[in-house]
Amino acid sequence: QVQLVESGGGLVQAGGSLRLSCAASGRTFSMYAMGWFRQAPGKEREFVAAITWNSVRTDYADTVKGRFTISRDNAKNTVFLRMNSLKPEDTAVYSCAAHYRQDSSLSRRPYDYNYWGQGTQVTVSS
Repeated sequence: QVQLVESGGGLVQAGGSLRLSCAASGRTFSMYAMGWFRQAPGKEREFVAAITWNSVRTDYADTVKGRFTISRDNAKNTVFLRMNSLKPEDTAVYSCAAHYRQDSSLSRRPYDYNYWGQGTQVTVSS
């Protein structure tokens, strides 16, 4: 069982930056690939970024590539999402998720992820 708690969301102007954190409980955090997803009002949940258990590989949605950076600290059971050059269309609830995997593959499909956090709101004003 893994419990995930996000933090770091808020209101920011377009062009600004935020860093989201996702703290995981349990001693098996390093056995999970981690992902960030977002959901805007009236839209489906969409993939944002993912990172393997050992940080060797990352994957990004085209809409955030070059602006967002995913990272993790297994010693602190935490995954981060650094978001730069934010746009109004980045406004959404951002959730982290854990996918039990020990290989180098990453998934963009929400149903592959085993555990989810409650989410944190990110609002980007124009």
